[in-house]
Amino acid sequence: METHRVVITGIGAVTPLGNTFMDSWDTSLAGRSGIAPISRFDAGGLRWRVAGEVRGFEPSRYLSAKEIAHLDPFVHYAVAASKMALDDASLGSGAYSDWGGVIIGSSRGGISTLEKAISGYHQLGKKGRFSPFLMPATTINAAPSFCAQKFGMKGYCLGISNACASGTNALGEAYRLLRTGYAGPVLAGGAEAPVCEICIGGYGASGALTRRSDHAASRPFDRARSGFVISEGACVLLLERLEPALDRGARIYAEVIGYANTSDAFHPTRPDSAGEANAIAAALADAGISPGDIAYLSTHGTSTVLGDAAEAAAVRRVFGQAASVLPASALKSMTGHMLGASGALETAFAAMTLLTGIVPPTINLDEKDRDCDLNIITERSGISGSVAISQSFGFGGVNAVLVLKSDPQQAGP
Repeated sequence: METHRVVITGIGAVTPLGNTFMDSWDTSLAGRSGIAPISRFDAGGLRWRVAGEVRGFEPSRYLSAKEIAHLDPFVHYAVAASKMALDDASLGSGAYSDWGGVIIGSSRGGISTLEKAISGYHQLGKKGRFSPFLMPATTINAAPSFCAQKFGMKGYCLGISNACASGTNALGEAYRLLRTGYAGPVLAGGAEAPVCEICIGGYGASGALTRRSDHAASRPFDRARSGFVISEGACVLLLERLEPALDRGARIYAEVIGYANTSDAFHPTRPDSAGEANAIAAALADAGISPGDIAYLSTHGTSTVLGDAAEAAAVRRVFGQAASVLPASALKSMTGHMLGASGALETAFAAMTLLTGIVPPTINLDEKDRDCDLNIITERSGISGSVAISQSFGFGGVNAVLVLKSDPQQAGP
């Protein structure tokens, strides 16, 4: 079977760090946190009171008033990020409409809209009416299917829900699709809007959330870490085969050269370092490279006690002593955990790191846990090398890992 090279030519994002990808990137370079007290609802009765919220976002720039009213915010974010990715790649709406695809992952889909609908129904003594748009607007596939409708992309369309690995899986499946001959291009990434009472309360009850209530609450690999901070937003990348990208003179962020999707087959919530290591090794094998070829590692780094330690152990299993010197970072120290959208954003940041040679800092790492002996970069710095890895691990023991390579034809941003 003939295989094709696959590249990233567009990126769009709406995050707690900014309402565009470049605004988010610039905020990360400055080492500023996007975490603040919850404003979406009154969290006074909960023990978990901070989140990474999208602020100042104007959905009317991308959607009609009727669409805004009928669709969950996770779809708003997905549409905005997709439009920005198309514009960034210099592809207008309707381009490649017969073969253009959309693959978007989400862990929770339209959960905030579902929560509001159920609450309103019960507040009216079970005499309220449910919206006819409630079911189609809150499914996982609402994001990719509406984006396909909005931009006239009539090809492959898939919604992926694989816990916190969803966005990375979406990118990986788009890569596999294009590599094996699909014409494309494909919009791929993740979108979430989980800042609602049921998600905060539910994740909190599971023991996954920190009870810290300041902007430094997310502390990946720090000795004092105590759980993750839930966040929202979307990141969508445009992936296409190398040949058409070169033919139209597209700017290339990075090439995708490897992907793995594995299961720990171990526990619903507890991570397994051996399973995570298997995923990393499988992605490297798919890329046809060795651990020594990696110049930068974008960690999952959620700030949970068990998760960070397991991830560090997995990296040491694969990289050996080199794990102590390999430049690595944890974007969630600034964004919090955007669930299924986080892996897509981290992959986009890894591509920017390869393009610019700059690693954004990891913040809030005051004292590294001795069980997390990785070379976590805490000051903005540079890298030398052309290959990066980005990894995501989710509840249920699902693992997704991507390998990126810088484009040799590019000399800078």
